[in-house]
Amino acid sequence: MNKIFSHPLWSTQALLFARMLMGGFFLLAGIMKFQGGIDAVAGYIASAGFPASLLLAYLVALFEIVAGLAIILGKYFKEASITLAVFVLFISFPFHGPSMWETDPTAKMMFMKNMAIVAGLLFMAAHGAGNTWRLKI
Repeated sequence: MNKIFSHPLWSTQALLFARMLMGGFFLLAGIMKFQGGIDAVAGYIASAGFPASLLLAYLVALFEIVAGLAIILGKYFKEASITLAVFVLFISFPFHGPSMWETDPTAKMMFMKNMAIVAGLLFMAAHGAGNTWRLKI
């Protein structure tokens, strides 16, 4: 079993799989914002007290699509990973932060999930995209 995990192919393919999962998560989140109704997303953003919620909804959806693709393709990988980590950390507090834990039973779990995503994004940024299926332009 140890031979499998020490083989160079394992780490290369594991990084590719991680890129597909993490990038796909954000790509689909952005697409779903458009499919589910951008007005509903804007309403959710407005409920947290942010101004220009419709503009922010469009910007967030586009950002998630572009950054998700960057991670999947391995182009601007570190920049996309770090920017997404900062973004997720930033949105975690107004939407799922400690102030909501008493009234929303799922907020604490969503907050912790977001912190795990931040950790994964920072880990990915530190270790790079790998050498498999990277867009080299």
